[in-house]
Amino acid sequence: MWPRGNHLLQGLVLAWFGLIIFVCMSLYLTLTIFITEWRTKYRRDMNTRDNEAKSRAVDSLLNFETVKYYNAESYEVNRFNDAIVKYQLSEWKVSASLGLLNQTQNLVIGLGLLAGSLLCAYFVTENKLQVGDFVLFGTYIIQLYTPLNWFGTYYRMIQNSFVDMENMFQLFDEVQEVKDAVNAGDLRLEAGRIEFENVHFSYVDGYGEILQDVSFSVMPGQTLALVGPSGSGKSTIIRLLFRFYDVRGGCIRIDGQDISQVKQASLRSHIGVVPQDTVLFNDTIANNIRYGRILATDQEVQEAARAADIHDRILSFPDGYSTQVGERGLKLSGGEKQRVAIARTILKGPRIILLDEATSALDTETERNIQASLAKVCAHRTTIVVAHRLSTVVAADQILVLKDGRIAERGRHEELLRKGGVYAGMWLQQQAGDEGESKERRTEKPTGSKKGP
Repeated sequence: MWPRGNHLLQGLVLAWFGLIIFVCMSLYLTLTIFITEWRTKYRRDMNTRDNEAKSRAVDSLLNFETVKYYNAESYEVNRFNDAIVKYQLSEWKVSASLGLLNQTQNLVIGLGLLAGSLLCAYFVTENKLQVGDFVLFGTYIIQLYTPLNWFGTYYRMIQNSFVDMENMFQLFDEVQEVKDAVNAGDLRLEAGRIEFENVHFSYVDGYGEILQDVSFSVMPGQTLALVGPSGSGKSTIIRLLFRFYDVRGGCIRIDGQDISQVKQASLRSHIGVVPQDTVLFNDTIANNIRYGRILATDQEVQEAARAADIHDRILSFPDGYSTQVGERGLKLSGGEKQRVAIARTILKGPRIILLDEATSALDTETERNIQASLAKVCAHRTTIVVAHRLSTVVAADQILVLKDGRIAERGRHEELLRKGGVYAGMWLQQQAGDEGESKERRTEKPTGSKKGP
């Protein structure tokens, strides 16, 4: 109870207690915000180190064959250990800074409570306050500091959540390189005529053009072959046609429609691609083939596998079509993965087919079977074939020889041989190489162990 009749004394006492509470609240809020913002960098660094450690572990496991080829297990273990040590150091800094924040908050609250209690005890000894007022002050000050604790906790949690979501926010800031044009319509595929008109392209602006003034046409149902040395732009033409990138100059048309003015989904629904490097999902063989058309039946999947000459091989597996292929298809050979990709494209049934070294990982016998299957599949479909092995494209309706991003020669196989140019030179080199390999196989004598007496 306050002493009666002394309003000036009451105001003075309340002013002192109000000053203590105001200073403590201001100091508490200021230090909480300042320290929380300061320790954000440690939380961000911890997330970065965590991502690096996980990426290093996944990368090493996915490329385990390369690690074993070069006997680099110890090197990878040390790299991962270094990443974990850096992550643990960052995590310790986060925990230590959190401890500093909590102790600072407790110190401010404790000092405020101590100062108020000492002042209240002093007023009790001076008979300006009673013992009940001392208890009342302690109760009020604790109730006042409870919301401050909640503020500090929630502010720190919200700040940590924003830091943890920074990577996701960065994805939203990424600029999409290939966008559908405003009011873009669906591709109206009628015959499947493909036209490249004065196409220029470079992956990096100002670095150097991969394609320079490339122009050609593929009539409906025809097969166009792209040949030339590595780096001449063959695979780039396929990526541009599938619109992984937009051209820097010129135009690409399908049935007279500029592909940059149609929806990407409609464009890609009419194109089937067999890539050079086939990547499979960690799923069954059946589901990997069914990826070409998600709603395909098991019978359609098996028919596509027969057309790709892999059905019998699949049946020889213990689980047949339910066999798990492993990460990126590591349980299958290169030829088997490529045949699965061919089956996937066959199942999709597109009007335009792009073959990027589709048979590069196959043996001669299987390659002939696949070529026969592809000939049936590509019949009456517009086809573009990228090949290093010229013997696979001798029947193409048109062959383009690319060199340094330009079309050096064009024509059919016989015409290009008669010209005696770049294509003829490549043909002679490959023929000489094939003859040399055949001669070596014929002259090679088998070795065996000596028989005992």
